[in-house]
Amino acid sequence: MKIYTGRGDEGQTDLRDMSRVSKANPRIEAYGTVDEVNATVGSVRPTGHDDVDELLAEVQNHLHVVQADFANPDPDEDDPRVRETHVEAVEDSIDEFDAELDPLEHFVLPGGSEAGARLHRARAVCRRAERRGVAFADAEDGVNGTALVYLNRLSDLLFTLARVVNEREGVPEEEPTY
Repeated sequence: MKIYTGRGDEGQTDLRDMSRVSKANPRIEAYGTVDEVNATVGSVRPTGHDDVDELLAEVQNHLHVVQADFANPDPDEDDPRVRETHVEAVEDSIDEFDAELDPLEHFVLPGGSEAGARLHRARAVCRRAERRGVAFADAEDGVNGTALVYLNRLSDLLFTLARVVNEREGVPEEEPTY
């Protein structure tokens, strides 16, 4: 497979069904920003915490499913789709890791250890991906709402993981001053 094709030189790209759309299309913005989340999550690994790294590898695979889901305007039954089981897996992970933490009683400034700060960055990019996904859903019918829920939960997971990593590394959380 050749890396460059020239097919996108005019500002158009192919969807999974081979239809062509503008690279500025809300669908492309949505799955392109999910790709950015995936790359950002990839830059977090390795964190030095095996359980976190294994979970982040799973998340990266889930993000490929989100991208495939968003890239397909007319999915078949066997096409990659974000399903409720993806959301449940993220929720279970949040609950598991949150059990390590003291209850959250205030806002937290993003930062901390190197891995913690990168996880906070991934969370912020994930929130943007969710906003792009919502804009895509506002612009087109048939968007898989479960994929949007997944992105919402994923940002919560990334926040929780940032807190856990910082806690494990003995880096105290800072709260904002007003």
